[in-house]
Amino acid sequence: MKHDHSPVLPGSGATDYARYMRTDTLLGLQRSPGEVIHRDELLFQVVHQSAELWLKLAAAELAEATARVAAGELLVAEALLVRAALAVQLITSEMEMLRYLSPVDFQAIQPALGKGSGAESPGWRQVQVASRQLGRAFDAQLAHRGVAAADLRPVDLSEPLHRLAEAMVEWDERVSLWRVRHYQVALRIGGHPPAGTPGSPANMLAKLAGHRFFPELWQARTQTTTDE
Repeated sequence: MKHDHSPVLPGSGATDYARYMRTDTLLGLQRSPGEVIHRDELLFQVVHQSAELWLKLAAAELAEATARVAAGELLVAEALLVRAALAVQLITSEMEMLRYLSPVDFQAIQPALGKGSGAESPGWRQVQVASRQLGRAFDAQLAHRGVAAADLRPVDLSEPLHRLAEAMVEWDERVSLWRVRHYQVALRIGGHPPAGTPGSPANMLAKLAGHRFFPELWQARTQTTTDE
């Protein structure tokens, strides 16, 4: 008996996998061999385009976590934050691919980038907005429960509010590690002078590495260490 593997989904593509995943469009988003000015543009684009997809997912998880926090569903929000943090961990790991891009090669690619900068990443901007919204929802939940952020010490992790606070710290840390890796890559392949050098683009990257979305939760952990 012959099996009919012809696609049943609408859209372009020879198979249902291609149609659902939109692989024709996805794989056509990179510059073609006739357009590139350096072969490593493919490496550079794949790393950054895949990062945009993971950031899109992370922002969606954060948005849903925010809604769950507002509804008092803290354990569900925690699970969503864990997923968002893993997405950022993955884009941090994939930056290892850029270790194979030399400063000379990167300089050859730069004309193709125009004035583009990672600071213009739409995925990163969505993540920033979503993180701030999560922080506001969390603060509202604390106020509703009559709990101060300073009391959220990682002692009793059976309590959903404490577990969520830990997940938020984990998210903050994963974002910070990503920024640190970005900074190191900028030094390694971008040829930027290190932070502290006047006019170096690395100055802003180094400054952002210390930023926290939820500083009060970090302060609570510091207070715990001090008290003990």
